[in-house]
Amino acid sequence: MATEALTQEICGRFPLIASDAPLLAECVSVCQNYALTAEDLQYKWEAHNFRPSAIRSEISPYTLESLATLKANIAREKAAASTTKKPQPRTSLVATINRSAFRNRVPGPKPAAATVHVKVEPTADGFGMEGIAGPSTVSFQGPSTTAAARKKRAYRYMHEKPSERGDVLDDRIDEFAERIREHYDLSELGDPSSTTEDITVVGRIIQDDDAAEDSSKLADGAIALESSRALANGARVSLRFDLNPKIRGCPQGSSSGVFFPGAIAALRGKNGGGGYFQVSEILTLPPLLPTPNAKADPDDPAFSVFIASGPYTTDQDLGFKPWRALIKKITEAKPAVVILLGPFVDALHPLIKSGDVDSPPLTLFHTRFIKPLREYMDTVPGSIALVVPSVRDLVSSHAVFPQCEFTADVARGDPRIHLLPNPATFTLGGITFAATSADVLFHLKKGEFIKRGEEVDATPAMADDSGTDAMANLCRHLLQQRSFYPVFPVPLELAAEVVLDVTHSDNLRLGGGEEDGAPESAPDVLIVPSRFKQFTKTVYGTTALNPSFVSKSAYLVLDVAASAGSEGARARLAPRVARIE
Repeated sequence: MATEALTQEICGRFPLIASDAPLLAECVSVCQNYALTAEDLQYKWEAHNFRPSAIRSEISPYTLESLATLKANIAREKAAASTTKKPQPRTSLVATINRSAFRNRVPGPKPAAATVHVKVEPTADGFGMEGIAGPSTVSFQGPSTTAAARKKRAYRYMHEKPSERGDVLDDRIDEFAERIREHYDLSELGDPSSTTEDITVVGRIIQDDDAAEDSSKLADGAIALESSRALANGARVSLRFDLNPKIRGCPQGSSSGVFFPGAIAALRGKNGGGGYFQVSEILTLPPLLPTPNAKADPDDPAFSVFIASGPYTTDQDLGFKPWRALIKKITEAKPAVVILLGPFVDALHPLIKSGDVDSPPLTLFHTRFIKPLREYMDTVPGSIALVVPSVRDLVSSHAVFPQCEFTADVARGDPRIHLLPNPATFTLGGITFAATSADVLFHLKKGEFIKRGEEVDATPAMADDSGTDAMANLCRHLLQQRSFYPVFPVPLELAAEVVLDVTHSDNLRLGGGEEDGAPESAPDVLIVPSRFKQFTKTVYGTTALNPSFVSKSAYLVLDVAASAGSEGARARLAPRVARIE
């Protein structure tokens, strides 16, 4: 087989190594040296890399190291076959004659041997993608897939050190302190525990354990501020508020400052001398703002997006009836993009918790989700699916948040199914999306404390802004705190939903700017599924979407108009809530 054709066949069999030139070249060399086809190499390598497990068997990643050991095994097999091959037993000449050739023998050409033509279809477990139709009709750009970026997302957890956690928490306070200093043109920030003069302080909101009656919620008189070591030696001071404090820079009409455990806050006041800080003014954090003159490509086509979030079945069974109804809706509407957020096979489902399930989690996921998605995309050429996991997913080997993407075997290597981390930032047709499967809105609301006051220098509402209703305010917190999950610590009764890894909270940064060097900016679309009733809101110019849960027969449709090249990206968006009837 020609080297070029062999290389292409190997790329088809191993799509994950197509971009790894040294590994691909070594695969070609092994096939040529040992007279193997790409299919032979696939079977041998899969058998060599197979790792059985009582929980979930898997195939280890294809690397140069595993190929080297496989090569050694093949060489030993070849050597053993050549030395132990037994000679064929001698038989009589009469026994070896093909008697049928002499019957009715007539002169003429020798008839061709009979052949049986067997049509070989790709197996359900194979990674071959021979049947895939052309590229996506919508341009997609996801998180970086370099080795360093993947390693950063797939970090080792349960190895946190208290010193590392403290450094990360302090760095976040110091970062916001510098941003607040510039935004409000402040000369310096003070220590809330040491001075009786009016000063501005920045720190993290925590619960005052000595005064709290309810361990899950902040309250007036049971709230404290924790400073960083650089600003105030890590001092913790209880807060007391004036009867009518000033609220500077708040959205027009809100007349309130909002706090929750883990929120970074900027306050002005003075130490009361009794071990508390008297707050006279609350400074609203500057939010992430949209990129000026948002990019628009005249070639960006119109397309539609279906957005759905798990759980995908009710607590009564594992029949996934709501999901089957949704995939039927998808098949009828033929959207170009399907965005699915976990949990898919939910570890908290009552039947799974009790062990009343017949199929392994990965098999259940392949049967219920991957198979119908493939069947849909086969009928709609150019369509793609984006899959974001949840920490509650049994098919994920990464059980903490932030969470890396599913491994390639989960999607059967289908390039039309893009596996994204949780949370994830990506672009579709020039539109920037940010999504997480964590129910951050419910966790925020759980500990929210609102302090009313007098508006000062209020921020006028942007065009099409949804105002200051409760759900819009929750989404506003995320843009102000620049985080997919600004809550700390996780509410105790909700700890099973989000196992937070503080040391790697850089992966929770909302707005980008770290990895690609671009300035921070708010996403065009923010997807935050929650148990709250589904909604679409516009906050600081960002379209915030809550598709709710498929188990509640809820999902969202986002229609994106074609770009004329002049209007901003957000002007193209038309979201609408939908129900599964």
